[in-house]
Amino acid sequence: MARQQGKNKHVKKKSKGQYSKFWVSFIITCNVIFTVAILISFWKTGMEPSTLIGAWFSFTTVELWQLARIKKEKIAREKHEIKYGDNNYDGG
Repeated sequence: MARQQGKNKHVKKKSKGQYSKFWVSFIITCNVIFTVAILISFWKTGMEPSTLIGAWFSFTTVELWQLARIKKEKIAREKHEIKYGDNNYDGG
């Protein structure tokens, strides 16, 4: 039993905020790949898929805004807990 507890101490923990950093990097990479693919497609066919481009960038923009909103809420909750010393934050 003591051995298992000793092994668990050395388990590497994920640092805080890695989840959103991963998704932001992933979305930016996807946008770059999408842009290159669209430029190649436009160069070969001469037609611009404007609806697809609009939908794609709308989708990725909304995703990034939602991640920012979540982060903003977490920061506001932490400030409230530090200022008032309780966990009764209702977002207002």
